[in-house]
Amino acid sequence: MSESTWWNRFPQMEREQLVSIRKTLDGLYRDFSREHGDSIEALFDPLLDFLVWFEQLLTGSPWWLVLGVIAGIVFLASRSMKLTSAVTVVLLLIGYFGMWQDTMRTLSMITVCTLLAIVLGIPVGVAMALSDRVRKLVTPLLDVMQTMPAFVYLIPVVMLLGIGKIPGLIAVIIYAIPPVIRLTCLGIRLVDKEVLEASRAFGATRWQRLVGVQLPLSMPTIMAGINQTIMMALAMVVIASMIGVKGLGQPVLKAITNQYFTLGLLNGLAIVALAIIFDRVSQSWAKRAQQYGGQQFEQ
Repeated sequence: MSESTWWNRFPQMEREQLVSIRKTLDGLYRDFSREHGDSIEALFDPLLDFLVWFEQLLTGSPWWLVLGVIAGIVFLASRSMKLTSAVTVVLLLIGYFGMWQDTMRTLSMITVCTLLAIVLGIPVGVAMALSDRVRKLVTPLLDVMQTMPAFVYLIPVVMLLGIGKIPGLIAVIIYAIPPVIRLTCLGIRLVDKEVLEASRAFGATRWQRLVGVQLPLSMPTIMAGINQTIMMALAMVVIASMIGVKGLGQPVLKAITNQYFTLGLLNGLAIVALAIIFDRVSQSWAKRAQQYGGQQFEQ
């Protein structure tokens, strides 16, 4: 049955009521945006200032200095010269093909989005793991966030805050945060009950069990959630470019519009390279953190 046929089956009065409800809701949100948009936007000014500063730091600093810092961070996190060398070569290739500036813009956006997702998501996941009531309340919201089409996030955000970095950042976080929340909850709930009983026997408080036992043992699962969050944030880069977020997404969008195959392919591969770098480094760091946490627990 076509949409028009389905729609015409409604009586005229009911159709007018539905149209009236839709117009009323649109009008209410439009009035809310006009009245409170500036004040809400002002709340995000410190975050915008930090995001602009971080982006300028990456794009304005000498490339060799940024490359050296990134390589140092990768080595400290992984303790692997092989991974550090691979990351260095990939970034050199990105610079060679003229995508350094856009890559640094994307890197700054993804880094800030990931950090905010971790800061907001892990506490929510912990609360869900410790409270069935919180889990029943938050789970439907996560279902909606994960199943809602990505473009839908842009509509209310753009109406409220216009176009630019902050609307894009908010849309990316909403789209990407559910995995870290879900897997934090899952990881804590999967911790062996016998280990928790042993920690209780040693007199550990609830906070000590959470910080010293549950979080370290659930770190691989939590890091899997962080990895998924990073991947979803990178997938949102192209969509976020539609509302003015600069980076690798804009050349991809330009390539789609003008059918530039090579431009889209190279920038798409750069996004994939960032995803792989984030994935490998975070996994290496998680393994080292788990080993350290296990040693501390045994002591």
